[in-house]
Amino acid sequence: MADVERLKAALADRYRIERELGAGGMATVFLAQDLKHDRHVALKVLKPELAAVLGAERFVVEIKTTASLQHPHILPLFDSGSADGFLFYVMPFIDGETLRGKLDRETQFGVDEAVRIACDVASALHYAHEHGVIHRDIKPENILLHDGRPMVADFGIALALSAAAGGRLTETGLSLGTPHYMSPEQATAEKEITARSDVYSLGSVLYEMLAGEPPHTGASAQAIIMKIVTDTARPLTQLRKSVPPNVAAAVAKAVEKLPADRFATAKEFAEALTNPSFTIAGTAAGGAFAMSPAAHRKERAALPLAVALAAVIVVAVWGWLRSSPPPAVARLAIALPDSAGLQQQPGALFSLSDDGTTLVYVGPGEGDVDLFVRPLDALAATRIPASGGADSPFLAPDGSAVAFYRGNPPALYSVSLRGGPRQTLAADSTTALGGDSGPDGKVYFVRYGGLRRVPAGGGEIEQVTQVDSAADERRHAWPDALPNGRGVLFTILRTSDEVHDIAVVDLKTHRTTVLLRGVYARYAPTGHIIYANAEGGLFAIAFDEGKLTTSGAPIPLVSGITRGDNGVARFALSATGTLLYGTGLGDGNHRLEWVDRQGREQLVDTTFTGVFGELALSPDGRRLAIARYEGVPSIWTKELDAGPVSKLTLQGSTWGPAWMPDGRSVSFTSQGRSGPQELQVRRADGSTNPEPLLTAARNIEYGFVSRDGQWIVYVTNVTGSPTGRDLFARRLSGDTSTIALAATNAQEISPRLSPDGRWLAFASNESGQIEIYVSPFPNTSTSRTVVSLNGGSEPLWSRDGRELFYTGAANSLTAARVELTPTFRVISRTPLFDRGPYNRESIGAPFYDVAPDGKRFIMTRVRGESTERLVVVLNWFQELAARK
Repeated sequence: MADVERLKAALADRYRIERELGAGGMATVFLAQDLKHDRHVALKVLKPELAAVLGAERFVVEIKTTASLQHPHILPLFDSGSADGFLFYVMPFIDGETLRGKLDRETQFGVDEAVRIACDVASALHYAHEHGVIHRDIKPENILLHDGRPMVADFGIALALSAAAGGRLTETGLSLGTPHYMSPEQATAEKEITARSDVYSLGSVLYEMLAGEPPHTGASAQAIIMKIVTDTARPLTQLRKSVPPNVAAAVAKAVEKLPADRFATAKEFAEALTNPSFTIAGTAAGGAFAMSPAAHRKERAALPLAVALAAVIVVAVWGWLRSSPPPAVARLAIALPDSAGLQQQPGALFSLSDDGTTLVYVGPGEGDVDLFVRPLDALAATRIPASGGADSPFLAPDGSAVAFYRGNPPALYSVSLRGGPRQTLAADSTTALGGDSGPDGKVYFVRYGGLRRVPAGGGEIEQVTQVDSAADERRHAWPDALPNGRGVLFTILRTSDEVHDIAVVDLKTHRTTVLLRGVYARYAPTGHIIYANAEGGLFAIAFDEGKLTTSGAPIPLVSGITRGDNGVARFALSATGTLLYGTGLGDGNHRLEWVDRQGREQLVDTTFTGVFGELALSPDGRRLAIARYEGVPSIWTKELDAGPVSKLTLQGSTWGPAWMPDGRSVSFTSQGRSGPQELQVRRADGSTNPEPLLTAARNIEYGFVSRDGQWIVYVTNVTGSPTGRDLFARRLSGDTSTIALAATNAQEISPRLSPDGRWLAFASNESGQIEIYVSPFPNTSTSRTVVSLNGGSEPLWSRDGRELFYTGAANSLTAARVELTPTFRVISRTPLFDRGPYNRESIGAPFYDVAPDGKRFIMTRVRGESTERLVVVLNWFQELAARK
């Protein structure tokens, strides 16, 4: 363009212009250095004749309305303004290619790739349309690709120009839109342009990706426009037989001449593309692009030349931001209503939608906890039906549904925010250690053996990672799928270290790489990992999403972030730059309760609180051994009710307490000194050092000594096995060979030996769901009796052996009246009270115990309201940029 030196001088205090990248009908594009943020940008300068018609003030006002668009598939607007008569706007400088460049090189794409790109662009369009912005110029030149991931450029620029110029845009001899992808209503210069116009343009782009050419071609712009209004394009299936019928039908509907005959939203278009059963009338007969009768009533006079608004390829790093830097950062405290306050669960307590507009959190339920949804622009929170007992919720990418864990039976569910029955995504042996929805349409979740993934609608479960106990790994937790689909961030929970590791698994090679020390991490679209350390500090570190590597030094952000069990840190981050975090006491206010058979509670000791896990009453019922979490679990003992408390295990990670028969010592699970997890034992008064009780080739998750002191019964975790857990026993004297009690392809967990030592109760999923079984001990193969009905977990014998307690259907603690002689028999089953408000787990050691008289139970109540203060930071990416 002319007078480049004047432009350089006008912008010298903000941008250093290095070279021209290209020029189009409306703008010239320069590579420039953003002096404030020390980064390359693409600086677009409108042609002087267009700037003269628009006027600087009106253009700047209108373009600001588009700067709030923040979406993973929208290239953000960094800056805009006027300087010495020049009108300009600034976008990221991306080192990649446009869809046009890829089409010129390959001509046609694979069907799956083309549909995926179209669905991602549709997601961006749907988001913008919901915010009142129509692109008006969707074309391959405005779709940038980075590692195959599309980003829509120049979003809202056409709207800003049109609104700024009002009716005077024709004075420039220019109109908006590109001929090949123009909707008929754009071609006929109709005043009212709706979201359906963008749907038409996207349908035309997808048509070209599949057929190798746009729906309408011609020797001139006028000829192309005439065909758009009058001609019928050839059906896709005539040009390429491999195009699935639903895809051909969806494209046909998207490019209908009459807007009312198209999809109402871009979201509906994307759903049709991925729905194999979608069809429209006339598709099979080859009328996919037949003009509707109403379209014949459209005026078909010769039309003016249409050209592109900004037909310049923006080459650039998509790495810095996916969202526009807003004008100001806002930090606010969120007040939840007293009737729907934040409630405690062991896992994550809240989740933010990708667009940062919706909060889902764990709140109070009737005898349990429920999920609540609260839009950030509203004051009220609404209970989500069918979400009772939920833990670690995480929202679907479009914010329409939420997935969550429940403990009985352990499974992963999802439910629509609009209501309806919950759907089971993954049954059996899940653990509430977070989850995420990936760009591949899969849901990433946690089992005790590692990370897994399942299609969002349910289906086959795939292994993503496997816990390596030989490498001091206890669990994998808190997955966060990267937007480019390359990998998943997660936390490696160590058995002998209070500070755990943040790692990434490469989904192509399945290789896991430890990135840094920390307890909980989320990916930020600014190109950072945001993570918490064991002390509650929040940090950012630069991360290359393509190479899966970090660089530079950590950037301190916030202190005092609340931490929960297993490393979870109370913060959430949206793709649009909204940060939510909690400060305060958090979930350290668990309390012990005596609960009678009618569900009436009595607080054990007001001074003894914390994050509690497995527990066991001494044989005389006067003392308690309990796992207490302070970064890592340790074993504590307490004299009941208001007696002293002491820490029994001082080093490493220890859990799963069980009293020895004499009531003088406590056994527990510990990470072995140089091998797998083992059973250790120590005098309850601390007068001896911990000593090994049982070591095996496999990890021992939990074990106990029989009442007669003759046997050790224990649960093992088979590393690398898809089923994982088996039950074994070994004599303490004489023949000490290992006996398999229950070792099948199913999961066998929670062993409990009857007081007379003749019967073994345990839980298994051999029927497809967790149920309680009883078999003779030690000859368990001779018979098996099902105790529970429609699901059961956490078996526990009464001290006299006449009852077997378990958590049954409807989450109720159930008492099964049983006979032990001459054989085992269930006489009756009686629900006692709701198990929901109390901590529970069904893998190994019990999370509750029964008093010697059988009249009450000791449990950990976790329903108490959190004392956390929730803070929301709007436009937080701007603050992060300032910390670089």
